[in-house]
Amino acid sequence: MKYGVINLLKAVAAQLIVLHHLAFYGPMADHVRLILPDLIDWLAGSARLAVQVFLVVGGFLAAKSLAPSAQPVMVEPLGAIWRRYAKLAPPFIAATLIAAIASVLASQWMDHDSISAPATVGQLAAHAALAHGVLGYPSLSAGAWYVAIDFQLYAMMVAILWLAARISGPVRRAWLVPSMVAVLGGFSVMYFNLNSDLDNWGPYFFGSYGLGLAAWWAGDPRRKTRGAVMVQAAIFLPALVALAVNFRSRLALAMMVACALVICGRAEIEKGGRIWSVINALARTSYSVFLIHFPVCLLVNAAFTRFVPADPVLQGLGMLTAWGASLAAGAAFHRWVEVPLGRLLQSSSRTSSAAQRA
Repeated sequence: MKYGVINLLKAVAAQLIVLHHLAFYGPMADHVRLILPDLIDWLAGSARLAVQVFLVVGGFLAAKSLAPSAQPVMVEPLGAIWRRYAKLAPPFIAATLIAAIASVLASQWMDHDSISAPATVGQLAAHAALAHGVLGYPSLSAGAWYVAIDFQLYAMMVAILWLAARISGPVRRAWLVPSMVAVLGGFSVMYFNLNSDLDNWGPYFFGSYGLGLAAWWAGDPRRKTRGAVMVQAAIFLPALVALAVNFRSRLALAMMVACALVICGRAEIEKGGRIWSVINALARTSYSVFLIHFPVCLLVNAAFTRFVPADPVLQGLGMLTAWGASLAAGAAFHRWVEVPLGRLLQSSSRTSSAAQRA
């Protein structure tokens, strides 16, 4: 099984994100904190750093698909960006509508800050465009910001490749794309990432994403050792300097994940075994779980607030129920929403391409 480490990272990170949102947003966690304060505080705080795993892995996989050899390649930018939007947005829009409905239902049973105000047409349109953050609209679901950021980061990488190909022309300059990524990554970790007012914009997170790009390129077994070291140094050194100037645990974690991917990101793991079957399933449904878990957790929180005594043990069982229900809902959403929408869009794309060729 190729890229088993990627699946492991995605599976674990997805669970931490669900648990983080359960601890941060729900009234159930407030009751459980009375008996498990350290655990709930850690989940509500440090567990959010798991998003760095997705940022680094996102860069790693973007390099694999867009520029596996780090060479300037001519891409059709609008087409590449549209394909990314078509992969991310349809299931996200469906999950956003579910979240809006869940907020209305949950408000019947509890009054809590995690419940969104009724969605407006403009707010829904901004979510559909993956621009709710930059346009100043409140998110209708926890984690919605990440989908928009992933889209921005991918578009930035497409723009880098397009510009590098235009600059390079017919001459292959193997250093050009990594250099451009290193410069933008350096600006990200030394400036953008220090200003939380910019966290609705891709450059704020490009440092972590760039580490993932570098991890793919540096781990290429076809690349000479000297070239791999130069790629790592160009992109990792600005991050090290940024840590020395202003330590950030999120950046330190991103570097550790990137280093792990350099070493074993392409490793093949023998197929088989119940544990790896579970890990692969959790990784395969991680995007759907990420999208659908918040409305599920919101409804479980509302039900336990309305119908279950405020006992820490019982509310703790509620948190476990919400976690399990999120995984089940994610699997169902993956099977019945994400995959069918993906097939429909692929079919539409092939039909459009055939019509254009005709």
